[in-house]
Amino acid sequence: MGLFDRFRAARRADSVLAADRRHLHEWAAQRTGVEAFVEPETSVTPMTVVLVAADGEWTRRPADGPVGARRLGEELGIPVYDVQKVGYPQRMRDYDARRRIERRRQRDLET
Repeated sequence: MGLFDRFRAARRADSVLAADRRHLHEWAAQRTGVEAFVEPETSVTPMTVVLVAADGEWTRRPADGPVGARRLGEELGIPVYDVQKVGYPQRMRDYDARRRIERRRQRDLET
């Protein structure tokens, strides 16, 4: 590892986080009834935040820790919940179920 490689990696990580935050801001601005659900860090993934719209559509991106997730909620003016305490909203599961049906129908039409 070169002397400046560590700095390049940190700068790359910062730009990825900035892109993720930009995506979440744009996504929330285009939808209504958005709420945030913070998912805990696992051995495989970092702490993430899931934004869920009123119709159940959702997106997930890494959170910049618990403070970053709360700050995101403040910036967007949306409630932030701990998914370990409240679970995922039913509308999110319903949305996924509708999408599976739509994909299955599309696949059946193609065959």
